[in-house]
Amino acid sequence: MYSILWTIRSKRPDLKVVTNAVDISKEALEFAQNGVYPLGYSEFANEHIFASVTKEEMLELFDNEGDRVRVKAWLREGIVWRVGDAADPQLVTLLGPQDMIFANNFLCHMYPAHAERCLRNIVQLVRPGGYLFVSGIDLDVRTRVLRDLMLEPITDSIEDIHNGDSSLTKDWPLTYWGLEPFNMRRRDWRIRYSSVFRAPEYKCGSAASPEKPAGTPSP
Repeated sequence: MYSILWTIRSKRPDLKVVTNAVDISKEALEFAQNGVYPLGYSEFANEHIFASVTKEEMLELFDNEGDRVRVKAWLREGIVWRVGDAADPQLVTLLGPQDMIFANNFLCHMYPAHAERCLRNIVQLVRPGGYLFVSGIDLDVRTRVLRDLMLEPITDSIEDIHNGDSSLTKDWPLTYWGLEPFNMRRRDWRIRYSSVFRAPEYKCGSAASPEKPAGTPSP
């Protein structure tokens, strides 16, 4: 959440960004909202918490407090923290349509059928013409759902993004979270390996047409 906001606000300080942070765990949400991280090893993995964070990113994102760091105040602004289930059909009613949805690195921990139901629900949150960022998921599930719902894969830097975390491709196929190597010989490589998708401007079966969508919000 914080690294996403840092990227957007650093590039576009003129924008007012309001963010909804949703997690099914109240404890995890409270920890994230506090924004304080120890300078040590993760209890979930045998590596340093900030192993993949550069020195520049550490300076931009955090204030040093001795044996811990705190997320800078300007990055904590404008975040609404909510306990919620990404698979709950009522989530779209609670949050409303969003310009961008990030659903990264949790769907891989679900059985395929559950991950598919969850992803289909998440897609409903994306505003027409908005963007979905989704990685850390079974590629068969992602390909099937986003093709079925007619989201457009965004292929800019597709291979660099897919290979962004080398530890995931290194672990494939020995672990369930391992990531299949990028393979342009596949006919479906554009949708299969994309992590960013654009929602259609209109929904099939609605009164809107491709030529003149009804009620399409302004950027």
